Amino acid sequence: MSRRRAYPSDLTDAQWAIIEALLPPPRRGGRPEKHPRRAIVDAILYVVRTGCSWRQLTTDFPPWQTVYWYFTAWEQAKVTHAVLAALRGELRQHEGRDAQPSAGIIDSQSVKGADTVGRRTRGYDAGKKVNGRKRFIVTDTMGLLIVVVVLAASVQDRDGAKTTLLRSHAAAPRARFIFADGAFVGRLIEWAAHILSIVIAVVRKPADQQGFAVIPRRWAVERTFAWITAHRRLARDYERDPKCSEAMIRWAAINTMTRRLARGVPASRPGPRPLTSAT
Repeated sequence: MSRRRAYPSDLTDAQWAIIEALLPPPRRGGRPEKHPRRAIVDAILYVVRTGCSWRQLTTDFPPWQTVYWYFTAWEQAKVTHAVLAALRGELRQHEGRDAQPSAGIIDSQSVKGADTVGRRTRGYDAGKKVNGRKRFIVTDTMGLLIVVVVLAASVQDRDGAKTTLLRSHAAAPRARFIFADGAFVGRLIEWAAHILSIVIAVVRKPADQQGFAVIPRRWAVERTFAWITAHRRLARDYERDPKCSEAMIRWAAINTMTRRLARGVPASRPGPRPLTSAT
């Protein structure tokens, strides 16, 4: 029996119809699944959206051990990677673009680490004065997530970008033009061109800029970070394993994308369009 929609984080019928079609089919043979998959996904999104721990899931969800088992099993099967790619392609086609992006935007975000983040996977970002982890993401020019990599906050942007661009190249091989800020300069540009045949275009702030201003070509990725941190579990990093942090971010992106698709796509905010034919 399905759960009745009880929380703002719960999927609507339209959202569930989108996600259900993208989940792997149940295993054949053996004991049938005891809990509806919709309740499992609702529980995962409840954790991501509200920031509660797995053990504090409310009792009208399936047992937290069951929910966490699905969370880890689906990650091992790379389910969120596949769902994310499918949703991104569908949203792009709704906007009249090719499903596969030809350009992307890279950026990083340092976030504080909770006491559950061990010394081995955390560090100190001296520039941002943050002790925790650093998230590297690549989005398309619409701000739709392509890949995320979570590393110690002490990792330099140029170093973390190599791992991120390698994953981005595998996930979106047509994206050969990447916009970046001034932190991604130096040998990284030569490395990307030589190893991946990717052109990195550095977009700098105007010299006379004071305070906040929307920066052409970079506003979309900065907006994506705002969407991500609107999910309370991601306001800081609580995960023992960086891979778990990456999964949480993909679930947040899946949540945002399904909401857009369910209400008919428009979720773009007014802002500068990229000044290139790359999409």
